[in-house]
Amino acid sequence: MQQPTGFGSGRLLVVAFEGWNDAGEAASSAARLLAERLDLVEIMAIDPELYYDYQFNRPTVVTGDDGARRIEWPGAALLGPGPASPDGPDSVTGPGAPGLHVLLGAEPARSWKSFAAELIDAALAADIQAIVFLGAMLADAPHTRPLMVFASSDNPDVRHGLGVERSTYEGPVGILSVLADQAERAGIPTVSLWASVPHYVHNAPSPKAVLALLAKLEELTGLSIPRGSLEVDAAAWEAGVDALAADDDEMAGYITQLEQARDAVDAPEASGEAIAREFERYLRRRGDGRPGDGRADGRPGPGGDEPWRPRES
Repeated sequence: MQQPTGFGSGRLLVVAFEGWNDAGEAASSAARLLAERLDLVEIMAIDPELYYDYQFNRPTVVTGDDGARRIEWPGAALLGPGPASPDGPDSVTGPGAPGLHVLLGAEPARSWKSFAAELIDAALAADIQAIVFLGAMLADAPHTRPLMVFASSDNPDVRHGLGVERSTYEGPVGILSVLADQAERAGIPTVSLWASVPHYVHNAPSPKAVLALLAKLEELTGLSIPRGSLEVDAAAWEAGVDALAADDDEMAGYITQLEQARDAVDAPEASGEAIAREFERYLRRRGDGRPGDGRADGRPGPGGDEPWRPRES
């Protein structure tokens, strides 16, 4: 694979936002793991007063290591390399690792154009050469199979260099799509990675989806990202869902249907176009209110349909 400029050896920015774009907390957890492994520090933060509705994204009280309580406000921050580069078995390695940046935050409630412009200006000031957007969506995905990650880009050079698709989705979007559009207009090439999270376990963090996103990020960039306890956590998560299904025949039968559909997609005769169409179907079902249309934060979709919930025993 011939990586385009910025992917592999340049200054790469990984972006994730909590909220609509973050089913199972998969995208934000993956970005947070990168920031921790690289010991990144805050180099720029937006003013939350301009972009957030505190009745929707409320500030929280936390207790610090010194025992003092303080208010943490929702927002978004650009994180970059600190004064000392981390070294050790838990550090991210590979081409471009020393210059890796992470943008992490909560999806804003207002003034998205100004919000995006401010963050892209910060990326340009940090000499970012390429951006990877991480997202996760609720989908008709069986938890017993590897979780799919769909990679797409509107940039023809990126599609050619990384061998990814161009999304044909039309419908409601989150802040990731707005930032990607602004970045491309500013001359920063982008690629988006979306993990499929089983919608019937929407209310629990999904370490298996975090693993899927990290694996795809490694594949596209050449980075090596230590997993820590993620693989153990993913196995425990899967076992927990298995236990729920064992007590609910209806849920078990539904999972079997999803497994059969996924196996058909994974069959050797299935084309890349067929897989892409399946992903687009997931996105459209998220946006038009049909059954299975769960939002990334677990709330009902626009049509009012609740995601699958195991019935009470």
